[in-house]
Amino acid sequence: MSVDTIVLGAGIIGVSTAVHLARRGKAVVLVDRRGAGEETSFGNAGLIQREGVVPYGFPQELGLLLRYGFNNRIDAHYHLNALPKLLPFLSAYWWHSNKSRHAVIARAYAPLIENSITEHNTLIEAAGAQSLISKHGWMEAFRTEAVRDKEYAEAERLAREYGIHYQKLSAAELSQAEPHLQGQFSGALKWEDPWCVLDPHALTKAYLAYFESLGGRFVRGDAKSLKQVGHGWQVKTDDGVIDGATAVVALGPWSDEVTAQLGYRFLLGVKRGYHMHYAAQGNAVLNNWTMDKERGYFLAPMTKGIRLTTGAEFGLRDAPKTPVQLQRAEAVARTIFPLGKRLDDEPWMGARPCTPDMMPVIGQAPRHKGLWLAFGHAHHGLTLGPVTGRLLAEAMSGEKTFLDISPYRPERFRA
Repeated sequence: MSVDTIVLGAGIIGVSTAVHLARRGKAVVLVDRRGAGEETSFGNAGLIQREGVVPYGFPQELGLLLRYGFNNRIDAHYHLNALPKLLPFLSAYWWHSNKSRHAVIARAYAPLIENSITEHNTLIEAAGAQSLISKHGWMEAFRTEAVRDKEYAEAERLAREYGIHYQKLSAAELSQAEPHLQGQFSGALKWEDPWCVLDPHALTKAYLAYFESLGGRFVRGDAKSLKQVGHGWQVKTDDGVIDGATAVVALGPWSDEVTAQLGYRFLLGVKRGYHMHYAAQGNAVLNNWTMDKERGYFLAPMTKGIRLTTGAEFGLRDAPKTPVQLQRAEAVARTIFPLGKRLDDEPWMGARPCTPDMMPVIGQAPRHKGLWLAFGHAHHGLTLGPVTGRLLAEAMSGEKTFLDISPYRPERFRA
């Protein structure tokens, strides 16, 4: 079979890219070893984070770094035996997170985030997926006044510089918004712009169904079999060998397995994360996607139950699960909300693909004509799927991209 484009990876980035190419009349085959959205895109807090214009940096404060060193927190955990292999990535990540460098990165990163809602909305409407979306924003709940006031000040800056909208909630207003939330909270911050997804896996599958309605095909196959053949690309699938004039690598944390075979050396790290769904006890209801800010975990009222998500775990991508953060988070979460029984047989674990400068890789591979790259979206893969898909499809089609993609070009790593 011969097509215009082979897209490797059926997470939210790959599916969105395939959709936008198909919308331009391209013959596209989407290839993955599993079903659509069953890897990294399956597990997240379900946020389209319009407020997330500032990417998550590596802590710079010595005191905070020392506290992380005890390795007993919910928001971050590390595997000691993995640190030697992770050191090149972590040191570069720390360097880019310097205050002045981080500010420059945020300015380059912000346009992607600023278009996240509108680009998702285009696909949501086309896919008929409106029932999967809540448009009521999300909350950060604060335990102390010091943290609350610091976050209020940051929200005011984001509103001033990036047009973000928010509400300050007093302790009484938080209690009114979440009557079943317990504990001593000093207030909350309600981000008004973001949308929440009731079932992230279902959203990815809805986009896939839309792609197939446009004539696209999804097949199981081995992405690592990709090779250049003449002026095009070839991959082995369960449906046989597929040839494409162009190919897209959108394999998330596995992207480097394919790019390394072609001679590229991207410094791609991972932040592993966990989630579990819970029933609520009795008639308890959680109305808002809510973060316990000072403890570093998230409670999201999704279709499958209340999803508890953890912070980042620094370990090797394929190391066995170590859900100690989830255990810590569950113990704390039960003190603030009447969580009932676990609804999943075991904790879910995934790996977020991260670049040291916190920006994704979007663009054509430097040394291979017809090979395009889209990975490294870290915490914002769900948020940036449709934006990335449109940008890449425009670039591949020779159109003027609606945003300048030069900050995200692969060449910045000299890979």
